[in-house]
Amino acid sequence: MELLKVERERKHIVTFCSELDRVLGGGVPLSKMTEFCGAPGIGKTQLAIQLCVNCQIPVWADGTAGHAIYIDTEGSFVPERALDMAEALVEHLQGLGAPPGTAPLTATDVLSRIHYFRVHSYVEQLAVLHSLEATIESIGSVRVVVIDSVAFHFRRDFEDMVLRTRLLNGMAQTLLRFAARFELAVVLVNQMTTKGGRGGGSGGDAHGLVPALGESWGHASTIRVVLHWRNNQRMALLYKSPSMQEETVGYAVTTAGIRDIEQPEQTDGGQGAVVERPGKRLRVDTASA
Repeated sequence: MELLKVERERKHIVTFCSELDRVLGGGVPLSKMTEFCGAPGIGKTQLAIQLCVNCQIPVWADGTAGHAIYIDTEGSFVPERALDMAEALVEHLQGLGAPPGTAPLTATDVLSRIHYFRVHSYVEQLAVLHSLEATIESIGSVRVVVIDSVAFHFRRDFEDMVLRTRLLNGMAQTLLRFAARFELAVVLVNQMTTKGGRGGGSGGDAHGLVPALGESWGHASTIRVVLHWRNNQRMALLYKSPSMQEETVGYAVTTAGIRDIEQPEQTDGGQGAVVERPGKRLRVDTASA
């Protein structure tokens, strides 16, 4: 009963896509490790940045009011997108109305609470993780640790697969321990790779793509979400979860960040909010926020 109570009271970081939050059980949970896999341009980094922003939602707005650590292995983090999302969050909170005497959250506050680390090799990645415990304790109130992407250096720099597996397993165990000890969400961004067939137990998609790092890595995360395209629309498949059923939902990337899909509204000119496949860097759908 005590474990059930803890699970029911567990805090989540919302994504601002209500359908994705619903299938995740309220958002990305604290004290667990969640992996988002997908092909380039699908919105993995956008989602990771959104979680770094949303982990700062105040307690009065049912948020976790914390800091974020972003470990960037590819140079994918875009400060301008973080600012877009921060400004949208501030506007959202202003609309809710803060309790009297509460200091308002500003976009500058939000950006200052995202602690960024750029790593250029698997050695640097492991070094950052080695010092992560001290970093979390120094910052205080860290609510999400993002690695974007977890696979990049381990796919490029390794020929010894036995060593790679051992290092990855050790990294996963360390991150799970930190998630539980500090009550934070660990969010891993993972790439996709080709494999014959559908990929079966790995969470493969219809194009024969499967999450990188192999079958054994598929057991590392508590939750795995596979992001993919369907009919030119972004979709999220909850592939692995200890408490929620497998389900696929749509989501959008807008100028304000991750949001629900908006159905096109036809005007006299016949111009609806059509969702298009985005450009490489900005990765924003044409649907409004």
